[in-house]
Amino acid sequence: MSDEPPPGRARRGTSTGKPSGKGLAEAPHFLGHRQRLRERFSQTADALPDYELLELVLFRSIARGDVKGIAKALIARFGSFAEVLAAAPELLGEVKGVGPAIIHDLKLIEQASKRVAMGAIRNRQVLGSYNSVVDYCRTAMAFAELEEFRLLFLDKKNGLIGDEVMQRGTVDHTPVYPREIVRRALQLNASAIILAHNHPSGDPTPSRADIEMTREIVNLAEPLGIVVHDHLIVGRKGHASFRALGLL
Repeated sequence: MSDEPPPGRARRGTSTGKPSGKGLAEAPHFLGHRQRLRERFSQTADALPDYELLELVLFRSIARGDVKGIAKALIARFGSFAEVLAAAPELLGEVKGVGPAIIHDLKLIEQASKRVAMGAIRNRQVLGSYNSVVDYCRTAMAFAELEEFRLLFLDKKNGLIGDEVMQRGTVDHTPVYPREIVRRALQLNASAIILAHNHPSGDPTPSRADIEMTREIVNLAEPLGIVVHDHLIVGRKGHASFRALGLL
């Protein structure tokens, strides 16, 4: 009787050259995804959707594993890449899979984006680069969860002296004290100021209280030789300029 095995079967202890699948882990579905995404970013960075840009950030926070689910969960929770960066650390931590390393990296990028935007107006004639002023205010405040009231202090040549958050408030109100604003401008020897605050609701339309408060600041500042160049309101849906609206 022949010792040869029936066709299609191998001898015991030998291999047919084909993996049986037993005892072998299935290759992760994300294998190679990171490199492909990096290549796409290098070629068409502007075309990447928010969640894929966020994935690239998470690659640095999580060395191995699939981060697409975390990226999509963050976008679903907060709305956009910018809103994820602006989210409070404690809220970021509520998303499954988000730990201290991810929170640290996200807040680092948020701060870096603010520094880049500020660099576009620092040591420049501010009114000559007004679009940069708007971009900076949007970067700094548009996606904040609470209202902030910010002042840009300018010298006689409209160069930036200082940028300060004077007050922080609730989701729909910030207590503003006009006399404190004018007093701070005098301390810094500012010749002009730009007021800026955000509307967390997203709609930058000035409220009646915004208009009245601005007029009070102007009335206090003008006799002291301090010009209020503009009041900017920024939000997720854009920005409003009191100067452009004829309110100043």
